[in-house]
Amino acid sequence: MRILVLGGTAWLGRTFVQQALAAGHDVVCAARGSGVPDGARSLVVDRDDEGALTDVAAEHWDAVLDVSRTPEHVRRAARDLGRATDRFLLVSTVSVYASHAGRQAAEDAPVLAPSDDPAEYGAAKVACEHAVLDAVGPERAVLARAGLIGGPGDHTGRSGHWPWRFARAAETGGAVLVPAADDGSPSTHPTSVVDVRDLAAWLLRQATARDAAAASGPVNVTGEAVPLGALLATARAVALRATTAEHTAQDGVPTVPVSDAWLAEHDVAPWSGPRSLPLWLPDADWQGLSDRSNARARATGLTLRPLAETLADTLRWEAGRPEHPHGAGLTDVEHDALVSAARRR
Repeated sequence: MRILVLGGTAWLGRTFVQQALAAGHDVVCAARGSGVPDGARSLVVDRDDEGALTDVAAEHWDAVLDVSRTPEHVRRAARDLGRATDRFLLVSTVSVYASHAGRQAAEDAPVLAPSDDPAEYGAAKVACEHAVLDAVGPERAVLARAGLIGGPGDHTGRSGHWPWRFARAAETGGAVLVPAADDGSPSTHPTSVVDVRDLAAWLLRQATARDAAAASGPVNVTGEAVPLGALLATARAVALRATTAEHTAQDGVPTVPVSDAWLAEHDVAPWSGPRSLPLWLPDADWQGLSDRSNARARATGLTLRPLAETLADTLRWEAGRPEHPHGAGLTDVEHDALVSAARRR
């Protein structure tokens, strides 16, 4: 099949292109940069240009994939390419929902009011969704509302932070600060990671599907909800399997559990960004962000690899990074100071 990717040079788009090429499809990438995977044809375009897609719109495409968060770009693409393709796939996000307080909410939950400001991520993606639906129609449009994407290449540091942090402790003989319940038991706050390779595979399935199981409209493409404590245990086990340091304790890497309140008192941020503990979401009003129903995605071909595989592969990728943290997490100095403070309680 002939597939047009609007992008294809960065993480998810590049993974999709590589999988499509491996499956034997003819792939063209229209992007600002020219560093597309070997085997794909590259068209350098500036999507700020009103006529950027005129040439590709004159051809027929079995599917178009757009990963943009800029409503103006998506609106123009849907307008120009809507009649030139059988399927138009937009990578959206679960951040479009107006509330994240509910657990296992489905695609019919209310969404935010649309915004044309790309800085308003969730609202801008709502505007992108509207643009695709208005130009292409719900039958030929697939709105992939992705959850937190992880795996090798995760430049945000969110999915790689915990296996890397445990691996560092295993190598240095240190301990790891972990969020826990007030009584010190493992945290039950939900986490969810969809491996970039699994998301790309589902998108490719939808780009090429022409059967009754093909998706249309909005679909939550998310990982399974896993308690934070279970994710930390998996990250710890992955790190221990990856290290052979002689000074690693026989019982593995010790943890220093601290409560949500203690972390807040010590100015540790949730979820991501500087001075944070990635994936930790203590606010109940936000925990649905990591616990959306993915039943529709499962029914239309989403297959999720084990979390341990995602974390192990991400740890191997992290080993080649020059600096930590990158994008999220505590610095080593911040982390070790907090471990000392927690042990003095």
